[in-house]
Amino acid sequence: MSEIKVPDLGESISEGTIYKWLVKEGDTVGQGDVLAELETDKVNLEISAEEDGVISSILRQAGENVAVGEAIGIIGSGAGTASAAGPGAAEGGKPAVAAGSEAPAAVRAAAPAPAAEAAAAPEGAAGTAALASPGARKLARERGIDLDEVTARDPIGRIAQADVLGHGAAGPGAAAPSAPAAAARPEPVKPPAALGKAPLEDGKAVERKRMSRRRLTIASRLVEAQQTAAMLTTFNEVDMTAILDIRKRRKDAFKEKHDVGLGFMSFFTKAVIGALKAYPLLNAEIDGEDLLIKKYYDIGIAVAAKEGLVVPVVRDADRLSFPEIERQIGGLASKARANTLSLTELQGGTFTITNGGVFGSLLSTPILNTPQVGILGMHKIQLRPIALDEERSANRPMMYIALSYDHRIVDGSEAVSFLVKVKELLEDPEALLLEG
Repeated sequence: MSEIKVPDLGESISEGTIYKWLVKEGDTVGQGDVLAELETDKVNLEISAEEDGVISSILRQAGENVAVGEAIGIIGSGAGTASAAGPGAAEGGKPAVAAGSEAPAAVRAAAPAPAAEAAAAPEGAAGTAALASPGARKLARERGIDLDEVTARDPIGRIAQADVLGHGAAGPGAAAPSAPAAAARPEPVKPPAALGKAPLEDGKAVERKRMSRRRLTIASRLVEAQQTAAMLTTFNEVDMTAILDIRKRRKDAFKEKHDVGLGFMSFFTKAVIGALKAYPLLNAEIDGEDLLIKKYYDIGIAVAAKEGLVVPVVRDADRLSFPEIERQIGGLASKARANTLSLTELQGGTFTITNGGVFGSLLSTPILNTPQVGILGMHKIQLRPIALDEERSANRPMMYIALSYDHRIVDGSEAVSFLVKVKELLEDPEALLLEG
């Protein structure tokens, strides 16, 4: 027998939400099989089986928040659906535990009657300590509640936070009711799906959806960025004639040689790196009363994915060629849309580029991706009449670019000069080669 535990989720992530189970109780699984999908603040992760066996119990359901290291299910030994009669069989034909498995006494003795639902001690535990989640134990300690007096509604007798809350509401020593219990339990955070329509007072209806964990995190970080940084935005415009001409002349040969398309992002990445070298405070961050001026260039590329905006990072972008940048950005964007990015691919980053132009945005003010102090916004290319000199004008493909920056360490003159440098490099693409 082994517990299915929430794996280490990476730096700064201590909990997640069970997005969905891919197996059910009684299913036979092999080592390495994916059992469940876990949603975290940044990415979705798969939880795999560590050994062969049968899913004897699912302890936490889809939509529930779980902590790192917490057991969310049990794998027992045996094969096939557990349906044999005897101590391991559940009433009503519901599978309980696989024949021959070494499940805890609480699993083997589970029954629907409230009197039999009291939590039993897990194997190896001292005394008769109740089987409870870490969150339930913490809540019981804070409220001075004896877990042995709390009635669990979990099929195997595991006490959850909702059981402790229900017990506290009913008074010391009172058991939680079996039928109305579901109404008393707080609604778990469910996967992003419609929760139905609720009529308003005037008779109109709305569709209610639960925000996903990632959307809640995005909302929190954006508000935090606006509240903690002295954010300001400056604008300029770029004549894209030279870049469009290069792409027109070279795109077929580039594609044939490197097996990747020549897009705009490699030009903008190179231009940003050239400007960061000239104005290094845009490649810094604030650490207390210190400045951390970074001597490397890990450029974040904002990607709109189904579950929300993510910013995968192109590492050491200053050392990459045009095709290498295009290849990395394309691969990261594909993984973002397929929800297969790793935490490593999202962590860090010294400066961010976001392209609202792909959605038709003509002008916007991007929000900082803290703790970074600069973000460049690209926009739609649009033909506009431009004065070439006092007597001549022409229609040119123009793009507005925007730089949002943290005014706490970046002065306005430096921010404007940075954006002018980006403009100059883009309008003279050959200069990108000289910037190295």
